Amino acid sequence: MENVNIQIIARMHSDFPTKFGIPRQSGLVEELESTIVFEPEFRNPDALRGIEGYSHLWIIWQFSQAVRQEWSPTVRPPRLGGNTRMGVFATRSPFRPNNLGLSCVKLLGVEHTQTEGTVLHVAGADLMDGTPIFDIKPYVPYSDSFPDAAGGFTDTADDFILNVEFPEHLLSKIPPNKQQAAIGVLSHDPRPSYQRKSGRIYGLSFAGFDIRFTVEEKTLTVCEVNDLPL
Repeated sequence: MENVNIQIIARMHSDFPTKFGIPRQSGLVEELESTIVFEPEFRNPDALRGIEGYSHLWIIWQFSQAVRQEWSPTVRPPRLGGNTRMGVFATRSPFRPNNLGLSCVKLLGVEHTQTEGTVLHVAGADLMDGTPIFDIKPYVPYSDSFPDAAGGFTDTADDFILNVEFPEHLLSKIPPNKQQAAIGVLSHDPRPSYQRKSGRIYGLSFAGFDIRFTVEEKTLTVCEVNDLPL
C-alpha cells in the first residue's frame, strides 16, 4: 500500500472537550462558534489572502477519536436507529479507512492576533476541541450547491429534533453568548442512538459546563448545570 504524507495545517478550538453531543453534521446548529488556529509553520497571512470574500468554507479534518487499525465495509448510521447496516462509503460514519471528515462552516471573520497569527472565526462546525485540520477550501455556490440532490436514507430517516425545557435559573449559569448554542445542541438529541432509555440522566460537556438532562418522548429537560473541573 502506498503511503501518502499529509500535514496538519490547523486545529479547531470549539466548546466540545469530548465527542458526546457534537452535532451529527455541520450547519445544524448555526449558533455554535469556533476558532481555527493554524500551526506555526502555516501562519503566513498571505495564505489567507482573499478568504474574506467567501461566506462559507470547506474543512477537511481527521476523526482523531475514531482512529482504528481495522475498518469495516458496513456501519450502523445513527439516523437509522443504530441497527441497520449501510456501506461505509454511503454514510458519513467516522469509522472509515482514512478517518477523514468534511464539513462546511460559515466564515464569521478573520482576526490577526499577536500570539496565534491569523485565525478564522467560524460558525456551525461539528468538530471536537483540538481536532486536526488538513485543508481549508472556499465554498463556491455555483459549483457546490445542488438544491435538487437526493439524500439517500437521510431523506426519510427519523427527525431527531427535541423540544428543550431549560429552566431560567439553570440557563442563566451559561454565558449569554453560549446559551442559544447550548439549546441548539440539546435540541438535536445528543444521546447515542443505542442509549435512549426513559428516565436516564445524561451529561453533556459544553463550553466549560456539565449540563445534565433527561428525555421523555420528544421533550428534553435540563435538570442540572455545573462547572466542569479544570
